Amino acid sequence: MHRVAVLALPGVVAFELAIPCQVFASARSARPLYEVLVCAERRRVAAMASFDTVFEVVAPYGLDTVASADTVIVPASLAETPSPAVLAALRAARARGARIASICTGAYVLASAGLLDGLRATTHWAHCERLAALHPSVSVDPAVLFVDEGHVLTAAGLAAGLDLCLHLVRRDHGAAEAAYVARRIVMPPHRDGGQAQYLTYADAGTSADGSLEPTLTWLRTRLGEEVSLAEIAQHAMVSPRTLLRRFRSETGTTPLRWLIHQRLDRARQLLETTDLTVDEVAKASGLTTALSLRQHFARHLATTPTQYRRTFQSTGS
Repeated sequence: MHRVAVLALPGVVAFELAIPCQVFASARSARPLYEVLVCAERRRVAAMASFDTVFEVVAPYGLDTVASADTVIVPASLAETPSPAVLAALRAARARGARIASICTGAYVLASAGLLDGLRATTHWAHCERLAALHPSVSVDPAVLFVDEGHVLTAAGLAAGLDLCLHLVRRDHGAAEAAYVARRIVMPPHRDGGQAQYLTYADAGTSADGSLEPTLTWLRTRLGEEVSLAEIAQHAMVSPRTLLRRFRSETGTTPLRWLIHQRLDRARQLLETTDLTVDEVAKASGLTTALSLRQHFARHLATTPTQYRRTFQSTGS
């Protein structure tokens, strides 16, 4: 199994420590897919639920676990610059090819280890300015949920860690397995990494809480159909201009880009779980033609529909 080491540093944020444990342990639709190990430099670690709620956690595994992990995840903690032993372990893990990820201020640790040099990265929006000032060689993006640079990934604060971990499951085992995990942990359909970190709901809306969620749900049931901007605005009971403003406010993107990501996710699930032809998948997902489907897969996933199906159907996920 793929081994995930979750590194508990002094002052670790308990919620973010639990996120990878819950997500990766839930990836078991057909069989367990990950071995999740909580490790620390010292067995007993102070953890925080907030600055005034501190308790102790006991890590079952030591720092040597990092040396055998396929993925190492560093949640937020008070340790902006951890011990030389921790930094050395992270550098060694990355040097041998392990995947390294951080949640929230865990990005400080990766940056201190030099693992973010020359890369794009993110952290909680409230900490981005400081991260950029301390580590000018890192291109800090304060506006996104997570950044995937291949073998090094960083996520914004708290709940964005869920998005990051689901993204990793999707990368490893496909969209169907990620959707299964999302259902188990009662998560909504996945948010793309480029979505805005914080959202505003300044306008009157189409639901009791003023959000566009009823319209987004309506769109998800019509991914295989052509839907115009005017039709979306009509369903939301707003003008097209207001729709564009509110859509970006709530999702961090435009209706067209949102639909493309939703349709790509539908196409991925169909390729993994059905024997539909590429043409049929393209029509059912709303990407219209096999050529269009191939172009979107090349642009967004750097693969072809056929290769994607071969990869993820063969996993048995």
